[in-house]
Amino acid sequence: MPLSVHIVTAEREVFTEDGIDEVIVPGIEGEMTVLPEHAPLLTMIKPGVMRIVKSGEEIDMAITGGFIEVRQDRVTILADAAERAEEIDTVRAEEARRQAERALEEREADVDLAAAAAMLQRSLMRLKAVERRRRRSGTRPGPPGV
Repeated sequence: MPLSVHIVTAEREVFTEDGIDEVIVPGIEGEMTVLPEHAPLLTMIKPGVMRIVKSGEEIDMAITGGFIEVRQDRVTILADAAERAEEIDTVRAEEARRQAERALEEREADVDLAAAAAMLQRSLMRLKAVERRRRRSGTRPGPPGV
């Protein structure tokens, strides 16, 4: 029996689909794969790239952390933030990466270093999701809809 996967954030439902073969998430103790008939589970997810496999096709998502619950072939992910790779604006993500790196390098008194480090981590994760999708499809990254 395939998995039913639901990914939600405080702002929106990011992904809801049945017939999923596997979900690969960045768990707090390493990458974790959830397959049909997985044992019940509730654990934290760390920021990274999540992959969803259905009929041999992979969907890449950038996720900034949250929780995953697995119960009776139903996977529920409550994410701080999550985006499909095709939704990510590469130009904006690259600019966010540069801004965060500048803030960390300059270490000005009014710069929140923890916020700059988090922005850097999120932009790198988003760019990694786009790069994985680009390598698999053979397309160049760009803004959504281009």
